[in-house]
Amino acid sequence: MTQTVQDLSVDELNDNHQLTAADRCDSCGAQAYIRATMASGELLFCAHHGAEFKDKLAAIALEWHDESSRLHESK
Repeated sequence: MTQTVQDLSVDELNDNHQLTAADRCDSCGAQAYIRATMASGELLFCAHHGAEFKDKLAAIALEWHDESSRLHESK
């Protein structure tokens, strides 16, 4: 069964899928809010780089896990 790219909101996630402050962007080292699951492994991105690479990776990603909405949460 072929899986397509999915945009998941934080509400749809369970605890073992959430990214933490220890997860860092593969491009710049900032906190990662996006995980792209590829056939060969995972890529982590900050919101900026996730938005930059999403169009290119969407065709080959198995899943697109986006928690960038957490940036707008009030504390």
